[in-house]
Amino acid sequence: MATIGETAYYVRSKNAGPFMVTVDIFCGEKAVFDKLSASKNITAEKVAEVYHVRPEEVKLFHIPDLNVIKISYPRELPQGQKYERDMHAGQQYVQITELEV
Repeated sequence: MATIGETAYYVRSKNAGPFMVTVDIFCGEKAVFDKLSASKNITAEKVAEVYHVRPEEVKLFHIPDLNVIKISYPRELPQGQKYERDMHAGQQYVQITELEV
């Protein structure tokens, strides 16, 4: 089965402030948006499992007018903290792209 990264037009991650990360899944077309929106791997529970947070801390936003799915979750460590390894959260999208649709 195809992965989210293979199906989506573009996936990125970035800071959503010093305590949160956001992953944007750009679907391009409505059919792809509908397919990914229905995926069992784009749920608060699955995202929580992947990023080791509680499901109630995950926020999912489905934006059909833009064919975008936005996922926000708390950072493991605050941005810039001594042991934090991805200052701009630019590498956090990879785990989502590897999940099956």
